[in-house]
Amino acid sequence: MKIGLCGSISVGKTTLVNELSKLEQFKDYKIATERSKYLRDQGILLNTDSTLKGQLVFAAERSLELMNDNIITDRTYYDICAFTLSSKSISERQKELYTNLIMSLRNEYDLIIYVSPKGVNIEDNGVRTTDSEYRDKLDYVIKEMLIEYPPNNLLRIEGSIEERLSQINEYLLSQKITNE
Repeated sequence: MKIGLCGSISVGKTTLVNELSKLEQFKDYKIATERSKYLRDQGILLNTDSTLKGQLVFAAERSLELMNDNIITDRTYYDICAFTLSSKSISERQKELYTNLIMSLRNEYDLIIYVSPKGVNIEDNGVRTTDSEYRDKLDYVIKEMLIEYPPNNLLRIEGSIEERLSQINEYLLSQKITNE
């Protein structure tokens, strides 16, 4: 199974992926988590603006992740398209072309889990922005994209880490989704 968590910045996606990796049912899964510091050190803009070249690197990373049979990742095509659409440096035509191309790959994921920012404080990790207005903007764009480009399977979660884990387990059991 290919599971991707999507959501705005600082909503707990990486924390949740790390917690899922500890569960027996995901012991054979590849785990892909945040690479912000590495990418920033390569000169790729990460915060409130981005370039087309940078977004192409992010798309390539997501595509590489999806070459695995069993993976859980804390970034998806939805996230990178939201950053692209929110960029000031990328032209409207490039945004349209990029988003249409990248979102044509969205159903490579077996399950998209949207992680709500509701009730989650922004943490400063020294790499990403702590701008709450920008976080809200990205969240809005991601939710709109989930409507315009619906995934095959979508689970929306919120709450504490324990509540989120419970919501994921309940969904997987109800859908009889396994790692087979």
